[in-house]
Order: sequence, then C-alpha cells, then structure tokens
Amino acid sequence: MPAMTSETIDHERRTLMGVAATGLAAVSAASLFPAATAAAAAGAGSADIRPFTVNIPEADIVDLRRRLAHTRLPEQETVADKTQGVQLKTIKQLLTHWEKKYDWRKVETRINAVPNFITEIDGLDIHFLHIRSKHDDALPLIVTHGWPGSIVEQMKLIGPLTDPTAHGGTEADAFHLVIPSLPGYGFSGKPKETGWGPERIASAWIVLMQRLGYKKFAAQGGDWGAVVTEMIAVQAPKELVGIHVNMPGAIPADIDKASFSGAPAPAGLSDEEKDTYGQLVSFYKNVYYAFWMGTRPQTAAGFSDSPIGLATFMIDHDARSLDLIARSFDGTPEGLTPDDVLDNVTLFWLTNTGVSAARLYWENKLAFFSPKGVKVPVAVSVFPDELYQTPKTWAEKAYPNLIHYNKLPKGGHFAAWEQPMLLTKELRVGLKSLRTS
Repeated sequence: MPAMTSETIDHERRTLMGVAATGLAAVSAASLFPAATAAAAAGAGSADIRPFTVNIPEADIVDLRRRLAHTRLPEQETVADKTQGVQLKTIKQLLTHWEKKYDWRKVETRINAVPNFITEIDGLDIHFLHIRSKHDDALPLIVTHGWPGSIVEQMKLIGPLTDPTAHGGTEADAFHLVIPSLPGYGFSGKPKETGWGPERIASAWIVLMQRLGYKKFAAQGGDWGAVVTEMIAVQAPKELVGIHVNMPGAIPADIDKASFSGAPAPAGLSDEEKDTYGQLVSFYKNVYYAFWMGTRPQTAAGFSDSPIGLATFMIDHDARSLDLIARSFDGTPEGLTPDDVLDNVTLFWLTNTGVSAARLYWENKLAFFSPKGVKVPVAVSVFPDELYQTPKTWAEKAYPNLIHYNKLPKGGHFAAWEQPMLLTKELRVGLKSLRTS
C-alpha cells in the first residue's frame, strides 16, 4: 500500500472500512489434532487448547422471548421501497418468526455436534471449530467470517470440505477446517484494550494454526475475513501456501478514492471496470452502518437491550442481501431461510456482542477494498451479488501470483452461507495447485 500519514490513517479508520465443553463427546480432544500437538492440547499455560460446549442458560432464552413479546415497533415507512431501510413488513415477519417459531436449541445442537475449542492467544480467548477430515492428506484451511457474521456462516461448508467423497468430490478435495470466531464476536473473548485490528487478528490466526501443529495451511475469507486473510498473506508465515478470497481487496487506490467521493468514473476504464466503479459509488452512498461503527461503536448500546433493534441493523448490510433476506421472510427462501438469518442474529444477541463486534470497524486502519501487497498465491471467486464484482484486470494487478479467478452464476456477499456448494467447488478448484506446494 502507498505510504499514509497518521492523519490520513485516522481519517480512513473512522470513515469506513479504510478509505472511506466439547464438540463430539465420543472423540477425545487429543485425537482431533495432529500427533505433534496432542501434548500441547493437554498441556498447561496460555497455550492450552480447551474443549468448549455451547450451553446458553434457559433464562436467557426466556428473556429474549419476553423482550420480543414487548417490542415497540415504528410506524410504516413513507416510501414504497427500501430507501428508508428495512421495511416494516419485513420487521414484523422477522419478529413473528423469532418469537413464535424459532428454536435456538437447534443451532446450538448443530454447533456442539462438531469439535469446539477455546485457546488464549495474545491475552485473549479465541473460540474456534476444528474439524479434521478422515483423509490424512487433507489441506488445512482456516476460514474467517466477517460482519454481521459468525461461525454459523461457515458451518454449511464443513461436510462438503472435510468429507468430499460424501458431497460430490474425491479424497483429493479434502480439507481440515479451522473456523474461528473473530475477537469480540460469538464465543471469543471481547478485547479490553485497543489494537485488535485485522493485522493483530491475522497474527493470532497464524499462532492458532501453528499451535494446532499444521506445517502448511491455506486461508480463506470474505468481508472482514477477506481482510484478515490478506493480512495473513502479507505477514506470509512459512506455513502459508496461499489464500482464497471472495471479496478481494483489488480496487486500485485511486479508483477507490474517487468512487468514495462519488466522482465521475475516471477516464480509461474498460466497460467492465466502469460497471464495477458504479457499484462502488452506489455502495459507498449506502454504507451508513460502517460509518456509525467506525466512528461511534459504543453509541450502539441499544444493540445490547433491543433484540429487534439489533436484528434490523444486522440484516441491512447491503441492498442485495437485504432483498434476499426480505424474500426469505416473505416465503421465498433463496439460499437463506428465516432460521438461517435468526441463527446468526440470535448468536449475536445471546453473546451480547453487538457492540464488541462493531469495534472492529473502529480499530481498522486499512483501506478495505484496495490492494495490501499480497505476494503469495491467491484464488479469487467473484459472486454476482457481491458489493462489487472485481474485474480480472484489477485482480491481476493486485495479486501478482493469481492462480485462480472465476465469476459465479449466483450468490452474494455471504457466499459460504448462501451458496455453500458453489464456494466449496471454488475452494476445491482454486486451491488445488497448493496441495503439493
């Protein structure tokens, strides 16, 4: 990245994303790790890897239902579209489903059906799922979620990636999976000091993979997960063989800056690049949530008190995702069901992480969408309903070692959650060459 003054960095941090217990009871913890780390898993000190079980107190579930039953809703919007935000119709549908039909214990059971662990890294407890494939030659892969996300986004990937022969693949497609919760999210600890931005998280993920005994691994992510994944690549530990991202940081810095300001498209862009430029301009005009969390995350205190307030804020991430979610609650599931949406929202509510998760935007000092100097092998998947569709020309400039680039026929910002099989195929193909690295 180009040199930046502290004033510029502070401005970018505060004006957006840079510019602008136990899992499987029948399996012992030691058996889930490579042999080299069995002792570490049972050892003492901060390097302990402790089994973890999700067990939300029933009183918290009762309290949630009580709050939902006493929700005070606003009047209907004065427009016929979503230009004022989440429409009252969708809010009412979400509220009714949450209060009358939703069962948290189902997703809790699914989470506990795979091995969960906690380990302390850099003074903070990090929660993660660790699912080893039955195929010994599987490629270790750490997959990172974003906001407003959690580990429930990636859980649909577990079967297809770790057990490919049961999901249309071959033994050669197998991955060992590590799926951590970001600091301040889900069951990870909430930082009590500043400094937990993407760079520090990336360093923690490297420690995690080394602690698990992996001599080589790949990394994957979208949204914040893409930024963290790219920072792992920038730090380039010797064990890292390459990365995959489904929201690449490949927008040239000058293009990113111009689109943030809403200026006309610069001269010399191809038709495809002009289309992407227009997508960026549109996104930046409607990214209020990132401005709020990037400048005043603590002001979001209502997220700890109002479940419907938390939910409506979370589902209004971007226009295409909101459309998808609204259709789901209206009876037309397309990749996400109402329960999918509420699994994620309820996890935020029950862990009271609405504010702690928001602080990641305040901590960030990186240009979210621009190149960061990644030199390792990179695979890129472009989904049509992503915030923007990265042209291959820009991906090739951002990643001098681009090993895979593909545009998908469907899917959006939450690719693992919405289209797990498409993303699975992309990971199988995109990272195939790294298995012999």
